[in-house]
Amino acid sequence: MTDERSTTPASTPADDRTSELRARAASLFPALRADLERLVRIPSVSNGEFDQTHVAAAADAVAELLRGVGIDDVRLTSATTADGQRSRPAVIARRPAPAGAPTVLLYAHLDVQPPGEDADWDTHPFEPTERDGRLYGRGAADDKAGIVAHLGALRVLADDLGVGVTVFVEGEEEIGSPTFVDFLHAHRDELAADVIVVADSANWAVGTPALTTSLRGLVDCEVEVAVVDHAIHSGMFGGAVLDAPTLLARLIATLHDDAGDVAVAGLVRAPDPAVDYDEAAFRADAGVLDGVPLAGTGPITARLWTRPAISVIGFDAPRVASASNTITPRATAKLSVRIAPGQDPAAAMAALRTHLEEHAPLGARVTMHEGDQGKPFQAPGDSDAMQAARWAFGQAWGTDPVDVGIGGSIPFIADLLEVYPSASILVTGVEDPDSRAHGANESVHLGELEKVVLAEALMLERLAGGR
Repeated sequence: MTDERSTTPASTPADDRTSELRARAASLFPALRADLERLVRIPSVSNGEFDQTHVAAAADAVAELLRGVGIDDVRLTSATTADGQRSRPAVIARRPAPAGAPTVLLYAHLDVQPPGEDADWDTHPFEPTERDGRLYGRGAADDKAGIVAHLGALRVLADDLGVGVTVFVEGEEEIGSPTFVDFLHAHRDELAADVIVVADSANWAVGTPALTTSLRGLVDCEVEVAVVDHAIHSGMFGGAVLDAPTLLARLIATLHDDAGDVAVAGLVRAPDPAVDYDEAAFRADAGVLDGVPLAGTGPITARLWTRPAISVIGFDAPRVASASNTITPRATAKLSVRIAPGQDPAAAMAALRTHLEEHAPLGARVTMHEGDQGKPFQAPGDSDAMQAARWAFGQAWGTDPVDVGIGGSIPFIADLLEVYPSASILVTGVEDPDSRAHGANESVHLGELEKVVLAEALMLERLAGGR
């Protein structure tokens, strides 16, 4: 008798289950795309210069979609701050956890950035349009795709959902979530969860998923340099007295060394990331002019994600159009400082103050006015939730996810950790480097969004104890 054995490895139950859920996601995706297009058509710009009834309409639409996945407890709500400010509407949908199972909070936001000039768009910003596998429109990526990712995962799992779920979709993220902390405190018990999934980040590339494991924090300030108590004639006094803009420029120049690295003692660095950007691609993405070298040393991703950065974002001095032949007595700059994961914002602000005061140029009077502070974020890489996310995203894409950072800040992440310190926070991607969030021709890659839906469904099942 001949012993014939297959050389093809037998599939495992996990493989079979992934294939089953992949097929479900594929079959459901046309309807999910239609839901995304419906949401994109609602111009839900939260900027106060725009009609806020559209934000309310988007909240109504999201609530309706969540009721359609079998969640009975869905409601529109808001919060009021101590000074009487009323938040824009938010949606909270809750499905209790089975006995012994964790509860997962799924976060996204329904508001969008202003569209800018129609002439900058190839198609109308609020009319979703597909080109080359991408769906274009304001909010198609940021962050109505995040809403659809959550909606899709719940549809894929349907009655197989083995965790408790709370879906929280807010309406003011694009204006800085000014009432977020008040909202969390007002709804603390309703939003409490073991794991929080924030679907508002980006993947490394089309075809390569990512988990956002770090965010830089932020401190800012205004620094004023004064040299005389009133404007004086530049011909009569120039040469013995330097003007304030010149002295302020000399002070600003001390913030970086000759290579462009931050030179403020006390601002920390986190370890370098494991991945790096191609320099040519970065230069093209950033629009760096030919012949202008990049600032700083070390990996580009380290400069962007895990090291401090200081920018002058405002400068008050006489306008060229109204300039006169006088020595300007005082000048002010606004500094924005991105701080690395692991840095305490208060310590960063103190280090900045010390540096500015110790480097007062030629004895000029330096006055610093402290501004906002935002904490950085560093996700633990070995938590059960992170391991579940790594497995799920790897299954959905067929390739392991990479850990990425964000050079900017998402302040509400720190707010979530403050209110729910024991929760595991996962920041997942629905965008990609070509999404152009906040810009003209914003888009989402539809194939990648379908993978996000599958990944989130697999992750929820793994968190429920499925294998």
